[in-house]
Amino acid sequence: MPYSLDLRQKLINFVENGCTITEAEHIFGTERASIYKWLSRPKLEVTKVKRCQIKLDWKELQKDVKQNP
Repeated sequence: MPYSLDLRQKLINFVENGCTITEAEHIFGTERASIYKWLSRPKLEVTKVKRCQIKLDWKELQKDVKQNP
């Protein structure tokens, strides 16, 4: 579940006002990597994860299942 924009903004303000990444990590309960990622972005916005669909060849799948029960 993604973090809200409000939480991200509060966390960034917290760090920019002189607190450390470690303090922010413990207080807000977020991962250090997320904090660094948010600080490096020019603009905070929700990012949508692109998912690719995997197309299966059903005949090959059935053949494989028969060979490897």
